[in-house]
Amino acid sequence: MDTKSGILDEALERLHASGPEFQGFLANHGPMAVEALVRHGQAGAVHRWLDHYEEKLEDVPSLRATVTDANWREALGDPRRVADWTGYFTRLVAERPWRDVLAEWWPRLLPGIAGAATHPVIRVGHVVRTLLEDGEEAPRIAELAHALGYWAARHTALPVSVNPTGTASPAEALAALPRVADQQVLPLDGLAQLPGTPGWQATAESLNVPADDPGAVRDQLTALVGAAVHHYLDHGHGHGVLMVHTATAPNAVLRTLPALPRELWAASLGAVWTASAAITSVYSAAEVQPPLEGSGRLIAEEVFERAALHGDEHVIKMTDTALDVAKWSAEGVADADGGTGGGTDGEVHGAGRALAAAVRAQQLIPADS
Repeated sequence: MDTKSGILDEALERLHASGPEFQGFLANHGPMAVEALVRHGQAGAVHRWLDHYEEKLEDVPSLRATVTDANWREALGDPRRVADWTGYFTRLVAERPWRDVLAEWWPRLLPGIAGAATHPVIRVGHVVRTLLEDGEEAPRIAELAHALGYWAARHTALPVSVNPTGTASPAEALAALPRVADQQVLPLDGLAQLPGTPGWQATAESLNVPADDPGAVRDQLTALVGAAVHHYLDHGHGHGVLMVHTATAPNAVLRTLPALPRELWAASLGAVWTASAAITSVYSAAEVQPPLEGSGRLIAEEVFERAALHGDEHVIKMTDTALDVAKWSAEGVADADGGTGGGTDGEVHGAGRALAAAVRAQQLIPADS
């Protein structure tokens, strides 16, 4: 990633002058999108992209009252307190190492991972990736405070309690999820239907979460990201935008795992699986969309260039995650083939399907959405 030009940090500083939402409830995707653009070689397009995107954004909301170590529970889940929460986390990361703050607050925030359609945890995942891989510059530490503050303000528990202790793989569990009766609703109204959806609880609990093996948890979470990307290719047309989050949310958690104590990994998988499964049941199309023509000839760099030209923030995020899955598939082929990069048609097809899912998002989501 381009870590020397300062473009990412400049972009984050610009974005911190705006609030985390606009038009009442739409999430500000700016920090997530610019991180992905810079990471994938599109740093030169960032400020031009922001010039257009900032036209949508609104000012930072007004402060209401100070959040403290003593009263934070009263403010949890109150979107009107988002500026108060940001101020609280800004003070915390100024006083303590950011990893310590994250480790303390992650289990507190995890039960509300579905809040704001999982946008807060996705925002956390993007900045943690940067902090871990590219350095701890001040604007990035500030971005973590903004992301955690947004999560605390939008903390929302699902109307179901899920304890996944089954034997199913992510692909098997996703394929078996029943759909809610009415999918033409806003997210909260869709999630409210889950308790009354026959078979949903049992299917959600069928996922295998290897609680005593952190390495296996990481592998299962990686498999969930891949399965969700492939599911989007076939069923994302139920709602092109919201179905993106079934893949990007678990990938955000996967990116955050290395910064978390290992004893939190299993709970993290269980929580993000439940959120991803919930969104899938609310918005996944029942029928399979026909495959894309020529998807086996897609090239990762070109697919991301197309996403950057498309410009929609959801397309950029989905492509960022799809490229991860394609890379993992290619690496798996190389490992299985002694490092030659060969492999079977099925293995190559896995990488091609991941890239095709990114192209599908470009087709499903309007450039001006």
